[in-house]
Amino acid sequence: ELKGMALILLSAGFDTTANMIALGAFALLENPEQLAALRADPTLVEGAVEELLRYLSVAKTFMRVALEDVELGGHTIKAGSTVIVSINTANRDPERFPDPHKLDLRRQDGGHLAFSHGIHQCLGQQLARVELRVALPALLQRFPTLRLAVPAGEIPLRPEAADIYGVKSLPVTWDA
Repeated sequence: ELKGMALILLSAGFDTTANMIALGAFALLENPEQLAALRADPTLVEGAVEELLRYLSVAKTFMRVALEDVELGGHTIKAGSTVIVSINTANRDPERFPDPHKLDLRRQDGGHLAFSHGIHQCLGQQLARVELRVALPALLQRFPTLRLAVPAGEIPLRPEAADIYGVKSLPVTWDA
């Protein structure tokens, strides 16, 4: 079991974190005011990572089985029924997050579902957070003039149906 868990952490943790670093950089480059705020105040990084995880989750959906009958939105989900949970939809719920489609690195509303919740919560979530807290500031410090090399609309994204959401490539440029 330990060997299996280690392999899952290695494989799942690499692809998801690599894509989240690229997606996070993309989101920051698309939101220059937020990028400038993070560059000006590196202490924002912890909140920035949580906001980026809420704003653009690499895991789009999860399948779960209801353990008991649950009333939701006027409908009964019967015990044993399979439900598909949309992480991005939950993380953009306007009843939970004010102005949910806006990237706000100073947002104080925690509780996103990027790593799922409860007994299904991601085992590698703390490692992913640490990697993001290290990688994003290092990237911005090393390349202070980093910017997109093409318009944001031309950035190729992985298909919506992919298991892991992300960019296929992220063309950037900077001043030497």
